[in-house]
Amino acid sequence: MDEWVERAMARMPNVPALFGWLGLNRRGEWLIQGDVINHRRIVDTIARNYGVDEHGRWFFQNGPQRGYITLEYAPLIARVQADDSLAVHTGCRVETARALYLDEDSTAVLDTPEGAVLIQGAELAWVLERLRKTSGDEEIDESALAGALEAASGAKTDLELVFGSERLPVYRCDRADIPATLGFVREPAPREGENSN
Repeated sequence: MDEWVERAMARMPNVPALFGWLGLNRRGEWLIQGDVINHRRIVDTIARNYGVDEHGRWFFQNGPQRGYITLEYAPLIARVQADDSLAVHTGCRVETARALYLDEDSTAVLDTPEGAVLIQGAELAWVLERLRKTSGDEEIDESALAGALEAASGAKTDLELVFGSERLPVYRCDRADIPATLGFVREPAPREGENSN
C-alpha cells in the first residue's frame, strides 16, 4: 500500500466500504460502473493499492475507503513478458505456483501464493508449451489435452505444468467452482454487521 493510503486509514479507520462500483475484466482492465478506466495514474494507483481481505474479497484501498472489486473471472490476470516469464496485470512477477486448473472452456488458472492468476487468449500458448504428461517429458498432443478437459470438476489430470524447476499438478475445475477452490469471491458483498455504502 502507498504511504498516503496507510496514513489516511490511520486517521479515519471506520469509513464505510464501497460495493458494486469497481470491477476487473478478463483483460486485466479496471472498471468503474462498467466503463474501462484508462487514466494511467489512476490505473497505477489502483494496482499499487490492490489487495485481498480475510474473506477472499479483492479490493482497492482508496485512502481510508475500501472499494471492493467485482471480478469477471479471477483477481489476477497473466501477461507473458519479453523474457518468457509471467507477470500479472498489476506488474508483479509470478515467481512460484502450486497448481494449474483448467476449466470446461480451456481457460487456465494458476494457483499462486499471491492469488488465482487467469491465463487466457494469446497467453494460453505459454501454458500449452509447458504442459507434459506425468509419465514423461514429451509435449502433449490434442488428445491428451482433450482427455484432461473431459475429466470431472475437481479431478487431478495426468498432465503437469513445467514451471521453472517445478512440475505442477494440473486439475480440471469448472468455472463456477474456481472461486471456492482457490479462495476468492467474484462478486463481493457486505457481510453481516459490516459498515458499507
